[in-house]
Amino acid sequence: MANLKEVRNRISSVSSTQQITKAMKMVSAAKLKRATNAITQMRPYATKLNEILANLSLSLEDAASPYMQVREPVRVLVVVVTSNRGLAGAFNANVIKAANNLIAEKYTEQLRAKNVSVVAIGRKAQEYYERRKYNVIGNNNELFTELNFDNVSLVTEAIMQGFVNGDYDRVELIYNHFRNAAVQYIVTEQLLPVAKPSKKEAVKTAQVDYILEPSQEEIVEELIPKNIKVQLYKAVLDSHASEHGARMTAMDKATENAGDLLKALKLSYNQARQAAITTELTEIVSGAAALSNG
Repeated sequence: MANLKEVRNRISSVSSTQQITKAMKMVSAAKLKRATNAITQMRPYATKLNEILANLSLSLEDAASPYMQVREPVRVLVVVVTSNRGLAGAFNANVIKAANNLIAEKYTEQLRAKNVSVVAIGRKAQEYYERRKYNVIGNNNELFTELNFDNVSLVTEAIMQGFVNGDYDRVELIYNHFRNAAVQYIVTEQLLPVAKPSKKEAVKTAQVDYILEPSQEEIVEELIPKNIKVQLYKAVLDSHASEHGARMTAMDKATENAGDLLKALKLSYNQARQAAITTELTEIVSGAAALSNG
């Protein structure tokens, strides 16, 4: 059994850790509220813009916009959205794992030919892929310092320009979709080229009859770049809310585990203290008995 000093030190250490995890949980809960408001306000706009664009692009050819041109995916760009900090459970690991699985399953030949590039939004993805010698483009770690549409649009514009220039033939996006504080799930989307709506979506949106001014082609030409920016911004907001939800859940569990460990340590401490007292009493009684016999 550990001596009393060791157990006291462990109790003090676990208590300090519990205070830290409890404080981090409270901070994440406060940040989660703001992040949740941002994504819930953004989703209806992004969804409606997607519906309008799907309706307008039904009758257009793929060549109607440079962002709709389908090419053989010789060069692929993967956009991975993580966080700058850890202590959020498997939040970052799940996104990186999904991105690696996507590359391994769909773009093995491109990876072998070193034609897979990565845009990392978040320090965790940046560090991971740089350590593994991927072609990591840019540094977007400061994006979460001031998260707004304009800053994310700068990243999106660079990606769009690279697609138009032929630097990438396809752009894939991987991020955490926020459902609630306890549930986040991985989403993989094709950002570029912009996919035309499926038959099911076409049936759903074809009933809407818009009055178009000046023309369908000009409106679509304006809407497609805007929609790409909105979709990436929505993904970053989703990931940001998911990060705080995952961290709050992880810190809540860590606080609970620290409490359980403290109970076990205090029980161990009391047992060790009782054993020490019993030993001392035994020695006193034995000494007294020896003196009386003498």
